[in-house]
Amino acid sequence: MTQTQPWTGRRLEVEVGPVAHGGHCVARAEGRVVFVRHALPGERVVVEVTEDKGGSFCRADAVEVLSPSPDRVEPPCPVARPGGCGGCDWQHASAEAQRSLKAAVVAEQLQRLAGLDVAVEMEALPGGLGEWRTRLRMVVDGKGRAGFRAHRSHKVVPVRRCTIAAPDLVEDVTARHWTRGAELDLTADSMGHMDIVERPQRGRPRTVTGDGVAVERAGGREWRVDAHGFWQVHPEAADLYADIVAEWAAAPVGGTAWDLYGGAGLFAAVLAEQVGPDGSVLVVESSRSAVADGRRNLADLPQVRFKTGLVEETSLTGRPDVVVLDPPRKGAGKAVVDSIAACQPSRVIYVACDPAALARDVAGFAEHGYRLERLRAFDAFPMTHHVECIALLVR
Repeated sequence: MTQTQPWTGRRLEVEVGPVAHGGHCVARAEGRVVFVRHALPGERVVVEVTEDKGGSFCRADAVEVLSPSPDRVEPPCPVARPGGCGGCDWQHASAEAQRSLKAAVVAEQLQRLAGLDVAVEMEALPGGLGEWRTRLRMVVDGKGRAGFRAHRSHKVVPVRRCTIAAPDLVEDVTARHWTRGAELDLTADSMGHMDIVERPQRGRPRTVTGDGVAVERAGGREWRVDAHGFWQVHPEAADLYADIVAEWAAAPVGGTAWDLYGGAGLFAAVLAEQVGPDGSVLVVESSRSAVADGRRNLADLPQVRFKTGLVEETSLTGRPDVVVLDPPRKGAGKAVVDSIAACQPSRVIYVACDPAALARDVAGFAEHGYRLERLRAFDAFPMTHHVECIALLVR
């Protein structure tokens, strides 16, 4: 069939196929791929096309479920629905189904992009599916109400509470009136202290609650960091990841380690304990505030040296024993992978928040003789399609 006009707004009855990366499943209609949200594999649903730019695929929401999956549950949030909040992708799936879907995505990305057949187990973090997100951003609509964006849209969906947010964090915000069009940064630290900043479209940010400092605990240390800088959003994640890095790094006493995209130095602290005072740990981080936080928090570890700058613009020289990297969602990329591999570390520990980026970079390391030795995958963002993976690569 030759498409003559966009399908946007059109309703179709489809059989839902496998899960795909991005919080949707794959269906087909009239020779085209339809990426469907709010559905589960094996269901028969009526979808409404929400976006069609022509070509071989379009996007749609399941607006009627004709044949439900046994894994389907009632979403606990009233705005986790077609046309509602875009923050959660899998509230309509049971906890076990969510982890199964995410494991399938990680395995598929590794097979397709890196040529690896890996059995992936998606591990749950303590605390269940709700009340875990300690850092988030809200937006304000034209009536001064706080809410979240709809999926792939600038539309603001006002809310009263958020199922996945830390207790009371969102409720304190939605009870107030805000500057129209502003963004709101919300943080709840490990002490239960809240920090809220209003960022209007014009003018300077306004601190509403808190002093801009979050107190966190991980890796056997207490950290005082920028309340709105980078830190793991799940309260159990940072400590768990630090333990895994400690186990896998095996940095020798007196050795050399790199912590790339190192933030405030969580992994650097772990590596410093292993190499000892006669070793060295280099942290490369682009955020000046994170570097300042790291230097203050790790002042007792002189073997840790911070360098402010983009990893891809940093000249990486020497022969490290182990490299830890925690790149942004886009991944490290070919140039960084090539630079690391050229220095021939015995071990590379890759912390990834995007399975496609991880798979591409694992394939890049493979070209230099590194193999995937171990992989752990975590459901660190329940109800959403996001996952966290930690991979060990060895020469």
